[in-house]
Amino acid sequence: MFRTAGWLAARLPGPTGRALAESAAMVVANSGTLGTLRRRKLVASHLRRVYTSSPGRAQIEGAALRRAVDDTFASYARYWAESLRLPSVRPVELSAGMSSDGFEHLFRAWAGGRGVILALPHLGGWEWGGAWLASQGVPVSVVVEALEPAELFDWFVGFRRTLGFEVIAAGAEAGSAALRALHAGRVLALLCDRVVGGGPGVDVELFGDRTVLPAGPVTLAFRTGAPLLPAAVYFAPGRPDHLAVVRPPLALERGGRFRADVQRGTQVLAGELETLIRRAPTQWHLMQPNWPGDPGWRQGST
Repeated sequence: MFRTAGWLAARLPGPTGRALAESAAMVVANSGTLGTLRRRKLVASHLRRVYTSSPGRAQIEGAALRRAVDDTFASYARYWAESLRLPSVRPVELSAGMSSDGFEHLFRAWAGGRGVILALPHLGGWEWGGAWLASQGVPVSVVVEALEPAELFDWFVGFRRTLGFEVIAAGAEAGSAALRALHAGRVLALLCDRVVGGGPGVDVELFGDRTVLPAGPVTLAFRTGAPLLPAAVYFAPGRPDHLAVVRPPLALERGGRFRADVQRGTQVLAGELETLIRRAPTQWHLMQPNWPGDPGWRQGST
């Protein structure tokens, strides 16, 4: 299915592929199947958390909430349509589709020579942003979730390598590979708004409720001295149709036991992720249980 979708995406104009994907998403999102209804309920719960905990933002219910859930499904479909097309997108088109806010933080941090950790939520078009960054000559490493069957994982590894990424598989060897990437001065991109694959996590408050976020970003920053920068890539109207936002490096301090310091730093990172997600809640592609109160939640659930 992914091979076929990739083949088709490479042959369709970008706007056409996006429109087809978003239309298909609306059919699926409103199909009324049990699985879709459960997914819609979960997305609606996540959106309520974002809106409820956002100062000055009204509650969202009823028709407005249903539209927001539809918009989230459409955004996720756009992500896939664009991502699968990326191997055929030329650097000039990547650049034409990208604007930025705060990229001076990234390039200043990268010039320090210790590598850079980019901490991102599953938001908007992060794959487009990474491909653009790699096309600018920046060495990008990504940690990706191991998938089953192995053939599917191998396909995704090959796909991301065509975008110019060094791919690190999540698992027992991921930590040492990430350390090597940072010691080599690379930019390490970590999607870190949920724990996947049973990896190490720390308790934090996110959108007003307790949950678990990955310990990796802050742990790596402490162990290497690499700057840790929260970032996101949004879908934007018009042209350029992507906006990359890079926040200043987190001010991380050692002040006690290592795990306690990691927990405090990860809580600071959680606040930054909230800021990034609140900017475009319906572009947050979190369709899995993420809080202990969510049906089906378990740490590292996918």
